[in-house]
Amino acid sequence: MHKTYSVKKEDIKRQWYLVDAKDKILGRLASRVAVLLRGKHKPVFTPHLDTGDGVIVINAAQIKVTGRKMKQKIYGRFSGYPGGLREVTLENMLKNRPTTVIRLAVQRMLPGGPLGRDLIKKLKIYADDKHGQSAQSPVNLEV
Repeated sequence: MHKTYSVKKEDIKRQWYLVDAKDKILGRLASRVAVLLRGKHKPVFTPHLDTGDGVIVINAAQIKVTGRKMKQKIYGRFSGYPGGLREVTLENMLKNRPTTVIRLAVQRMLPGGPLGRDLIKKLKIYADDKHGQSAQSPVNLEV
């Protein structure tokens, strides 16, 4: 009789990856990063545990999108007060806060709840090619 292996926290080996977002398509980049954060690329993937790796994204300001999304895609937030709906286009968001665009795209591909909140903490995003994560000795990853 074979027993099913269940991974334990001490058996999980973590690694950091460096992803260059220059001229990459936003959705494809975000889905690849979400897979790495979640740990779905590992044979020991367990849905209820954090088996994923850390990801550093550089050049976030230079991502690309297809079609007319620059003008048509809208990010909205609501303060809770009457008239408190604020909407910003992708074009303005990339100009003012390019790291938020990638963070939201990846975060919305992760599970909600405590697991998703823990996973998004392992994502570091930088608008240019300089990052302060060299101590993690990240491995370059082509997306």
